[in-house]
Amino acid sequence: MTRDVPILYDISPPLGQGLAVFPGDTPLSREVVLDLDRGDPVTLSTLRATCHLGAHIDAPSHYDPQGVSIGERPLDPFLGRCRVVRVAVSLGELVTPGMVRDALQSGPCAAPDGRPDAARVLIATGTYPDPLEFRRDFAALSPDLIDWLADAAVFLVGIDTPSVDPADSKELPAHEAVRRHDLNILEGVVLDGVPPGLYELIALPLRLTEFDGSPVRAVLRTLR
Repeated sequence: MTRDVPILYDISPPLGQGLAVFPGDTPLSREVVLDLDRGDPVTLSTLRATCHLGAHIDAPSHYDPQGVSIGERPLDPFLGRCRVVRVAVSLGELVTPGMVRDALQSGPCAAPDGRPDAARVLIATGTYPDPLEFRRDFAALSPDLIDWLADAAVFLVGIDTPSVDPADSKELPAHEAVRRHDLNILEGVVLDGVPPGLYELIALPLRLTEFDGSPVRAVLRTLR
């Protein structure tokens, strides 16, 4: 008898020097301090970049003056049962509770009653197809959706765009709703090719003290 082997989906974009970041943010760069090819005993690199790089977790201190840093955040929200939802949303639109409810009620892996059946929800919008090209018209999340997810006992929401708010938003209403409910945000994941359904999410942030976010190696593992 053979045992089912879990499938791993790497939902992190490759972190290269061509990776797009928010305009004005610090792009990834590498300085080679020592190099085996130059005869040094080891190769040693210095990395410089925004902490909101690629797939990343926002710390409360990113959007709340009294919020804690990413190094003070508990790890439990970033590891465990997760629902991937693929919504029908256009460029520049906000994802609403109705869109997510419709997605949860359709397909072979539908959730009962159109409500989240996991405490972590990743939303695939398909509106940010190329991590190497920053585009401002990606879909974002409505504050009503954050309220709805919180009412359903969801404590982590993720999206396949650079932000849960529109690129040009100054008020950041989705971030404010996250702050109000003390949710967690995972942004910049790549969900192309990931079928909707239930998984185990592994997206542990670095224990960075005083930082407002952390890149993660986000992975989805199929459940046995």
